[in-house]
Amino acid sequence: MNHQRSVRISKYLAKHLRHEPERIGIVLDAQGWASVAALLDAAERHGFPFSRAELEAVVADNDKQRYTLENGRIRANQGHSVRVDLGLPPAVPPGFLFHGTVARSVAAIREEGLRPMSRLAVHLSPDRETASRVGARRGKPVVLTVDAGAMHRAGHVFRVSANGVWLTGHVPPEFLRFPG
Repeated sequence: MNHQRSVRISKYLAKHLRHEPERIGIVLDAQGWASVAALLDAAERHGFPFSRAELEAVVADNDKQRYTLENGRIRANQGHSVRVDLGLPPAVPPGFLFHGTVARSVAAIREEGLRPMSRLAVHLSPDRETASRVGARRGKPVVLTVDAGAMHRAGHVFRVSANGVWLTGHVPPEFLRFPG
């Protein structure tokens, strides 16, 4: 499968497993799982057919491990805007985590902190490099440092997704360090 086809399938999965399952008529269970057979049928009915082998290749080859395929089911590992419970237990974060953004967002973040916006949780990276790549998707990246240790001591809950993304409800501005 060529790279362009792989990217198109991955974006299709993100849209329908994280945000709009109803658009193609699939149902996610409370933990975000969908039947692979139902997904493949729905994709074909809606003009974007792909095979189970292509699906398996996209899941296996995804550099960010965005999806989990198990027992005839598939789900996105994080990033949902639809309400799901991924069943992730609270976890003790490392002392510092990182968040990639762009300069135009920094003023609002200084004021309000990091909010989940359309997602269910704020996404944090375990290292600066990953955060920089995340921020670069929207322009020149700005990497913020999150004092996750202090947040945890103050009672904030963290969870870590299957692909290593740290999730929390909100990062108040007092726990953020800005570059420069």
